[in-house]
Amino acid sequence: MKPDWDKLMDAFADSKTAGVYDVDCTAEGKPLCDANGVRGYPSIKYGDPSALEDYQGGRDYDSLLKFAEENLKPMCSPSNIDLCDDDKKAEIKKYQDLGAEELDKQIVEKEKEQEDAEANFKDEVSKLQASYQKLSEDKDAKLEEIKKSGLGLMKAVKASLKGDKGSDEL
Repeated sequence: MKPDWDKLMDAFADSKTAGVYDVDCTAEGKPLCDANGVRGYPSIKYGDPSALEDYQGGRDYDSLLKFAEENLKPMCSPSNIDLCDDDKKAEIKKYQDLGAEELDKQIVEKEKEQEDAEANFKDEVSKLQASYQKLSEDKDAKLEEIKKSGLGLMKAVKASLKGDKGSDEL
């Protein structure tokens, strides 16, 4: 993906309205990545720099270019309010009217909800993995028990009986 990403950065290098960048989340870029919820690599984010969204499309150059051409443009945001429809303008105004302190409080609450959802997901996946492990062990033990109970010998005897009747089947 790196060569295609570099090619995309070159294609948008002179753009006045869109930027395509890469950030090393293991070095100097770590604080930026942490602030934007980057958890895996490579991650692609797009949108308003203060509210980036996850990109879920193809990772080849053509898919990236098509997405960039259709989506990397000025968008409705508090800094581009003229690009917003009336509903979004009203929503932005509602948040602006809350004031910084109340907005911080609500952001913390929503981020806590996200963290709780992530923790719940990880907990449930852990339970599923434990259940899978137990089921796998139980299955293996049952198959071993069946094998030891004479299944192989039964099959051998059955095969020999067929042989006595002149069958040339295996």
